[in-house]
Amino acid sequence: MCGITGWIDFTQVIHHQKNIVLSMTETLKKRGPDDGNVWCSTHALLGHRRLAVIDLVGGKQPMSKSHKNQSYTMVYNGELYNTEEIRQELKKRGYSFSTSSDTEVLLTSFIEWKEQCVDHLNGIYAFAVWDEQEETLYAFRDRLGVKPFFFSHIEGSLKFGSEIKAILAHPDITPQINRQGLAALLSIGPSRVPGSGILKGIEELEPGCALKFSKEGLRKWRYWNVKSEKHKHTLDETVENIRFLVTDAINRQLVSDVPLCTFLSGGLDSSIITAIAANTYNKEGRTLHTYSIDFEGNDQFFEKNEFQTSQDSYWINKMKKNFHTNHFEIMITQQELVNLLEEAMMIRDMPGMVDIDSSLLAACRVIKEKFTVSLSGECADEIFGGYPWFHKDYTLFPWIRSIDEREGFLRKEWQSRLQLKDFMKHAFDESVKDCPKLEGESPIEAKQRELFYLNMRYFMQTLLERKDRMSMGASLEVRVPFADHRIVEYAWNIPWEMKKMGNMEKGLLRKAVEGLLPNEVLYRKKNPYPKTYHPKYTEGVQALLKNVINRKESILHELFDKEQLMSLLQTGGASFKVPWFGQLMAGPQLLAYLVQIDRWFENYNIQLLEQ
Repeated sequence: MCGITGWIDFTQVIHHQKNIVLSMTETLKKRGPDDGNVWCSTHALLGHRRLAVIDLVGGKQPMSKSHKNQSYTMVYNGELYNTEEIRQELKKRGYSFSTSSDTEVLLTSFIEWKEQCVDHLNGIYAFAVWDEQEETLYAFRDRLGVKPFFFSHIEGSLKFGSEIKAILAHPDITPQINRQGLAALLSIGPSRVPGSGILKGIEELEPGCALKFSKEGLRKWRYWNVKSEKHKHTLDETVENIRFLVTDAINRQLVSDVPLCTFLSGGLDSSIITAIAANTYNKEGRTLHTYSIDFEGNDQFFEKNEFQTSQDSYWINKMKKNFHTNHFEIMITQQELVNLLEEAMMIRDMPGMVDIDSSLLAACRVIKEKFTVSLSGECADEIFGGYPWFHKDYTLFPWIRSIDEREGFLRKEWQSRLQLKDFMKHAFDESVKDCPKLEGESPIEAKQRELFYLNMRYFMQTLLERKDRMSMGASLEVRVPFADHRIVEYAWNIPWEMKKMGNMEKGLLRKAVEGLLPNEVLYRKKNPYPKTYHPKYTEGVQALLKNVINRKESILHELFDKEQLMSLLQTGGASFKVPWFGQLMAGPQLLAYLVQIDRWFENYNIQLLEQ
């Protein structure tokens, strides 16, 4: 994977201001430690940092190519999984290639098909192409939003980047947060409203969307969305199709010119990926390497609950023995989790999933010592119905049951100014109104479809953002086969009664891989991403928060009720009675989130606006 950035400006000549985009590009060095370059033109500067995975010599960027007296230059972050099919089609149309990289195939695809090029792609990507003759920038983001793309558009000028920090490196950009951004941060954080970068004037190109920027202005459009249609296949046909699509997606994503491994938690999703990858490797005479995450002392302090019924080690060992993988358990200390909280926030450019982020960052750095690419099981839960809230009635965002507590935690003046409940309700309404409807569905079926759409637009994006930033923070490329758009499109219209067959989470997916996994793993109750239960972690974040509260200038004193803040600190978060986000992010994680809010305002020098 890579990092991309750029500056297009029709109000002035900018080719002599290369140093600005060099600085923007340098902020993305962890995304691309292998190479970095900037391309210059009269009104366009494009920057790129490269993590070399395919065609280590020929895939340098920014990449330029000419066709019929027109010149095109591209910066690209991602991976195409149907490169060879597209290459052969383009050769039939008269094109030739000087490299074996997917970068050249993608650029040539744009030259041939222009805005429709994305219709031909299977992959994860965010890329921008500058048409020199037309003086126009085109940018595209993959259908599910695996790869990021942020931008700022002001009066004839466009700055963009894989991460917000690249845009903030431009001298024209001042980090500010207004009332709307603050309401988003405090009501639905660490989720974000689709299209919003939280900071004023910074937007995100949404998944499945594209933009065109020229002297005529900025135009955005959605080129892909799920389509609601009646599912026509029998159960047996559906099971067979799911098995084929999942197997094909995983095998496509095993292509790499550098070492590749898989995450293995012992849960259904990572086990499916590991099993298929291991079988493919075994046929080729290779051994698959797998990695899992655990926390120091967790055996002693693990607390069984309705969401997390057991630890993972038994099932990991079962998979390791069955598929003969070379497995490595990454043991993370409590102090590592605490120490990495601030860096994880800086990598994400905003407060995030706290110790879940920092543990993933630590793990990715260990994996990077031997591997450059890994496969991971994100997105299966959102697509096939793996969370408890799919089986219950819900209101608003079912992974945020703490809105009353969140609002009550604020100082009175901020309660009235931000109106967190109203903001959350508006964000929810705006999302579900875009859900593609299916005529003839019952109210219950329509509501269930809305829930799947909501998970795809919000919860999936939060987890994909976590995986992209933390893995790229370690210069590790992580691929997510369940985000293959063919799987998503097909599963979208499968009736809920089929998806939950056997009345189990992801019952249909389990049925589709029967015979592939040991039955104990196949029918194991879902566990979420592992978390620490060790009191040393709570003590660590308490100490951090105490230091923050002792600083009179901390933003926490401006925003939050002092008595409740002190009660939260003294009780280790126990005074906040419900998980504040998701299934397991509870008291200690809230303390860590408050620390990240303070560090974010301080480190980024964020101005708090009145409006």
